[in-house]
Amino acid sequence: MALTAAEKHAFMCDGLLVRRGAVPDDQIVRARELVTDWYRESMNPELVNAYTQRTFAPELGSHPDLLALFSASPAAELAQDLLGTVQPVSTVQLQIRIPEGQLEQAQPEKAMHVDGVACPHLDPDELRTFSLLVGVVLSDITDPQGGALRYQPGGHLAMAEWFRTQWSLGITEQVPPDIDAHAGIPLLGQPGDLLLMHHLVPHAVGRNLSTEPRVMAYFRVEHPDHARRRLQALQDPWLGYPGLSQPA
Repeated sequence: MALTAAEKHAFMCDGLLVRRGAVPDDQIVRARELVTDWYRESMNPELVNAYTQRTFAPELGSHPDLLALFSASPAAELAQDLLGTVQPVSTVQLQIRIPEGQLEQAQPEKAMHVDGVACPHLDPDELRTFSLLVGVVLSDITDPQGGALRYQPGGHLAMAEWFRTQWSLGITEQVPPDIDAHAGIPLLGQPGDLLLMHHLVPHAVGRNLSTEPRVMAYFRVEHPDHARRRLQALQDPWLGYPGLSQPA
């Protein structure tokens, strides 16, 4: 299940790769049942804004069947293939884009950003960054207008340059204007597809104009040294990626 040389090269160029159908069906079924039950029975519509900023189903954040999407699937091995050793992953972030027709008030959109930098709900001087975003698709995502994650391939290199030359801690802009001007490419897929995305790849999430919720499970994975060199990792995209500083 290790990454091929071509996949590593593509990751270096684009900042992400997708392994289709990588997570076993039985794990997807268990995870979907948990999230679907919560969505139907426990979601508080008044908290949609808070869920969107942080996580849906916060009480499920450490559920074994959700953590297994990372730890008991190829995701863990592939993350280690990129980062070497990784910090233990103990929580999942669930993100649901709800069809607009099912809401009284529109769900907040997420502008183009890099996670953990100048977030609207954080102090601008605070960094909550990591090394690698691992995402597992839990619902059919076939409609680009269905609230898909939108990413900018190669944007990790542009963002690192911006962080090196134009940005300083406390600036409230999340991305430079030329990055913000692009809508991004929608991540489309099927349940079980696995996303590996460099932390510095800028991304956004818009409205769900379809009739079905879009559901993703995300894991924020850190190189063991990341916490003590967050600023440096913003400026050097390969600081936490041993073996990827040269073309694969």
